[in-house]
Amino acid sequence: MSSCCDPTPKKEKTSTSCCASEPKPTTSSCCAPKPTDHQHQDACCPPEKKGSIDWMMYSSIAFVSITYALYLINNQVTELNLPNWLNTMADTSFEMFNAMWWGLLLGIVLVGWLNRIPREVIISVLGKGHTKQGIVRATLAGVMLDLCNHGILMVAMKLYERGASLGQVMAFLIASPWNSFTLTLILIGLVGLKLTLSFIVFSMVIAWVSGIIFDKLEMKGIVPTNPNKTDLPDDYHLKSDVKRLFKEADHSAKAYITMLKDGLVGSKMVMRWIFFGVVLVAFLRAFVPMDIFETWFGATSVGLLLTLLAATIIEVCSEGSTPIAADLVTRANAPGNAFTFLMAGASTDYTEIMAIKDTMKSWKIALFLPLVTVPQILFIGWLLNNFA
Repeated sequence: MSSCCDPTPKKEKTSTSCCASEPKPTTSSCCAPKPTDHQHQDACCPPEKKGSIDWMMYSSIAFVSITYALYLINNQVTELNLPNWLNTMADTSFEMFNAMWWGLLLGIVLVGWLNRIPREVIISVLGKGHTKQGIVRATLAGVMLDLCNHGILMVAMKLYERGASLGQVMAFLIASPWNSFTLTLILIGLVGLKLTLSFIVFSMVIAWVSGIIFDKLEMKGIVPTNPNKTDLPDDYHLKSDVKRLFKEADHSAKAYITMLKDGLVGSKMVMRWIFFGVVLVAFLRAFVPMDIFETWFGATSVGLLLTLLAATIIEVCSEGSTPIAADLVTRANAPGNAFTFLMAGASTDYTEIMAIKDTMKSWKIALFLPLVTVPQILFIGWLLNNFA
């Protein structure tokens, strides 16, 4: 596998371009010459505005870095006597960054790696788009991939750019955030095996149903279709293509460094909202009391709706949502509220909504995410509160 941005001309191949669904005789690079007006500009290589600065991303990173440093100085060097609100912000940045850094790093690696995998391979693994089997495969992939919601978001957006159907991307995204192997084991220890398994099954059901709905919306033209769609040739064989990729792979240190750089560039759009989310959480925790979870979120219709509201407002990473969900089970005796909190974090999270809008260039798709999923989440939450 050659560098995604290797300027060296390549011989024509069937699927060497990390961005093109058609062979390009001049280059296999994702950074091919700018297409003419009649050509499609792939989302893998969006046009860059020279001289522009992403103030939101860099100011959010600066905020997290400064407050993180304040925490380290205050707790490991010398006590600074910080005001309570600033101390809470420092604690939040320290807690959230420590919980999500590995997911961000692994997400960057996977995004860079996916850039080098031909679309045909990805589509073959996920199955044909706009089919029930394709939705099932995407759902299972989301459940089995051990990544936090921040890493999953990066990978899901890259899958869209690589040609997966809208339904597959949404099924993958909805099934994934808290269903990592590590968090599943933690949740089993906190709330028990039976309840954890029921959470997993219901989350897969929601992901599968939502994926089918999004595919129907896309096919009927209610939401924009994926411009990166790729149809597999009739004579395509996954096994032989994977063997060829391994045989041609470049395992040099330079190739891996280039892959990481590409992954970092490809993840910027998502990272800006992730770090901005940390900033918002810091302000919410500093100025909005958090102990209301223990008193207001019982197993009632009002408690369920308040849980949904809290999950919508409060940006919590998957590592942070798991202990809060367990607290809703053990202290509030509301398993349905716990499930709602876990799932609504993915369905109503402004980080995901804005990343979807930026990647897919559609407010309609972004807003359909909560419209499609929230009614299902509330219904299953009500069932769990009353019959679990």
